[in-house]
Amino acid sequence: MEFRMLGSSGIKISPIIMGTWQAGKDMWVGIDDAESTRAIKAAYEAGITTFDTAEVYGNGHSEKIVGNALQDVRDKVVIATKVFSNHLKYRQVMDACHRSLKNLDTDYIDLYQIHWPPGSFGGEKVPLEETMGALTDLKAQGKIRAVGVSNFSGSQVEDAATYGRIDSLQPPYSLFWRKVETDAMPYCLDNDITLLAYSSMAQGLLTGKFGPDHAFAKGDHRFRNKLFQPENYERVQTALEKLRPLASANNITLGQLALAWIVSRPGVCAIAGARNAEQATQNAAAGNVRLSEEDLAAIDDIGKTVTDPLDDDPLMWKW
Repeated sequence: MEFRMLGSSGIKISPIIMGTWQAGKDMWVGIDDAESTRAIKAAYEAGITTFDTAEVYGNGHSEKIVGNALQDVRDKVVIATKVFSNHLKYRQVMDACHRSLKNLDTDYIDLYQIHWPPGSFGGEKVPLEETMGALTDLKAQGKIRAVGVSNFSGSQVEDAATYGRIDSLQPPYSLFWRKVETDAMPYCLDNDITLLAYSSMAQGLLTGKFGPDHAFAKGDHRFRNKLFQPENYERVQTALEKLRPLASANNITLGQLALAWIVSRPGVCAIAGARNAEQATQNAAAGNVRLSEEDLAAIDDIGKTVTDPLDDDPLMWKW
């Protein structure tokens, strides 16, 4: 796996990043702590060195699982976490960071991100200058190494960057969800801000495991994803059938095809979640896949049959 630089931070990250929302359990079903731990360890053994979590994932539970799983290799991995939109005042950011440090059982966080823009989910619209001031101070204290933002629009990223160095943007980005390409991506490429694409397999859709008649178990948040809504789901299934021969021709899975496409994009790394060790190992293998220019163009065209008819709303869920 060829490592990449996180913005201009000097931090090297793996092109495939393990996402650990599911390890927090909240809004997911059938998650087992021991299995989550094995998945994280398997990801590391397979070459993934970068792990993404957040304080809001199970109210710190995901951070605790990540910290425990990586304790023995802490100096060899990059850990990213996030402060939620209800903790963006100066003192709240400081306190949230210290809680995350404790949960992760570490004395520094490699990448600390603002999870959602101020005012999201009914939170107070704290001035970005105040939040960025806290993050800049944490960086000066050595408690965090780099600052990132998540779910920000291009104009919001640009605004945040006036108050301090931003090294990453974490947007929803996959073959089936490409809003960032026409919004924040050009600014990020011009300013050496790395894109950390989350939902890079469209919350499992791009693995091909969800058939035309799939129904989610009670408590699974994915039923709110717009791509699973009837008006879009039929196009998704048609696109998946067209992608299968390309995956077969490259001797890879559909999920690996989707991840390989994402990491082929300039300045983009892919965050991929995994429930178990097998999934984590498969995801890691995608970092070694090299698709031909012809295949990349074909995949791109197929993806647009899903994305072109979508409305302009940048939110991927109907909350």
